[in-house]
Amino acid sequence: MTIFFEDLTVDDEWTSDEYDVTEAEIREFATQYDPQWFHTDADRAAAESPYGGLIASGWHTAAMTMRLLVDCFLTEAVTMGAKGSDELRWLQPVQPGDRLSVRATVAEKEVDNEHRGTVQLRIETTNADDDAVFTMVGIVMFARRDD
Repeated sequence: MTIFFEDLTVDDEWTSDEYDVTEAEIREFATQYDPQWFHTDADRAAAESPYGGLIASGWHTAAMTMRLLVDCFLTEAVTMGAKGSDELRWLQPVQPGDRLSVRATVAEKEVDNEHRGTVQLRIETTNADDDAVFTMVGIVMFARRDD
């Protein structure tokens, strides 16, 4: 099914499959993009950080969230990119062995013009205990149907 702006209603919801976070992935992302010691140095992080070990970069958590969102919903949608995101929050650290999933809910929608509309998606990433680890509101442009 191809999802256009008109197909969406407030409170529509999608839930992703689960994603297992690995230590290697945390280190690889952090080495490339956020090389702080609590993302890259497992020995030091275990000994000196309040987390008891490595944690994923918040930007890595956002990237994993995006991947899950694409897989569970956006591949079916006729999106035109995003205008931005609001209310970006990292609520709990993500650690190796965590199993993440994403829930996206249509919060608001507004017609921009005859070609597109903007949808605010409330996005929540949770771990296996169903604790929220990351939230944001994506401001996504969707194509409108040609009627």
